[in-house]
Amino acid sequence: MIVMLTPKQADVTDRVIGKVKDGSIELFLDNQSIGKVPLSLEGISMQPNFEAKENKIYQSYTSSEGHDARYTDCDEGGWC
Repeated sequence: MIVMLTPKQADVTDRVIGKVKDGSIELFLDNQSIGKVPLSLEGISMQPNFEAKENKIYQSYTSSEGHDARYTDCDEGGWC
């Protein structure tokens, strides 16, 4: 018996994730590296409390300090 193999394609777009690393976005599908996209963070639009600079993304937050610190990452309205 002869089995014929037929090439096919599956749309996996919604399963691909990207991670910023060394000036590019590394693309992954199910933890397997599948490619990379060169990245320039200049002119990028970020949500409040986030900043892109020097090929890194930073999150600003407030936190309690001291021996009994219990709350971190509170927003500007005081919600934690």
